[in-house]
Amino acid sequence: MRRALALAATPGVPLHPNPRVGCVLLAPDGSTVGEGYHHGAGTPHAEIEALTAAGDRARGATAVVTLEPCNHTGRTGPCAQALVDAGVARVVIAQRDPNPQAAGGMDTLLEAGLEVDAGLLADEAAEINRAWTFAHLNGRPFVTWKLATTVDGRSAAEDGTSRWVSSSAARRDTHVLRGLCDTMLVGTNTVEVDDPRLTVRGDDDEPVGEQPLRVVMGERELSADRKVLDDSAPSVHLRTHDPAQALRTLYADHGRSHVFLEGGPTLAAAFLRAGLVDEVVAYVAPMLLGAGTSAVGDLGIGTIADALHLALVDTTVVGEGAEANVRMIMRPTKRS
Repeated sequence: MRRALALAATPGVPLHPNPRVGCVLLAPDGSTVGEGYHHGAGTPHAEIEALTAAGDRARGATAVVTLEPCNHTGRTGPCAQALVDAGVARVVIAQRDPNPQAAGGMDTLLEAGLEVDAGLLADEAAEINRAWTFAHLNGRPFVTWKLATTVDGRSAAEDGTSRWVSSSAARRDTHVLRGLCDTMLVGTNTVEVDDPRLTVRGDDDEPVGEQPLRVVMGERELSADRKVLDDSAPSVHLRTHDPAQALRTLYADHGRSHVFLEGGPTLAAAFLRAGLVDEVVAYVAPMLLGAGTSAVGDLGIGTIADALHLALVDTTVVGEGAEANVRMIMRPTKRS
């Protein structure tokens, strides 16, 4: 199974819209007769790639797969039936499929008389597709809130200037993280005031790779000349102030699983108050302002006992010397 997990995590494989999956086929003597992984939407699934590599040697083999074989016909046929047709004798599954449209493969295998085991290294398999799994289990995308702040918690100076609170090294790092998500989300005020492009860009400041969906949330009309409306990436305007409604729409209507929230302090506070921030990425610059815009708006917290606590997951120094910022990755903990 660890080999199958390694295949699923092959670098360069898109994180969306499909899950990353690895499969290894073992002969009765334990030798590997085929293996494969899913390369992205529209390509053969991991099981099919492994079965193709194995050929006739798949008959009587054990299939070790990181995700329950799919049971539906989309761009490709159902993998569960393909395993049955190939004569595979046993299937070992790590994670059950949380997607209701694709689930049921385990039942198909059992009904065909195959031996099936599930749950081996399930947590590790789920972590490979963290946001995808979360979205299907919760009916909404996983939300990462990114902020850049001074040591004293300011995102802009008193006169409104904010370029640049974070260093160029931190901004380059942010684009890497943007590329791991399928959705960029800001509010209408950020679009009108800052006019961001919300694209994933390289060192030459040009768009690179598959671009996330750019989402603007709010009822305010947008000026037609805003960069977020250009043709460098798809864009959607969600005319709502309700974070829960916005996330439900992104999941149900747009198939999105990971939102990168880069809006201002008011929008961030709305998501935090609603309990809809799952991860916080903070770039802390070694500077003090003493006044100016706070990194987050009013959370409705009046006493220290009600503070929203964050569990520290990772701390990394990004850049060197004057370019150094501290990147902190945190996850909200439940209030006691």
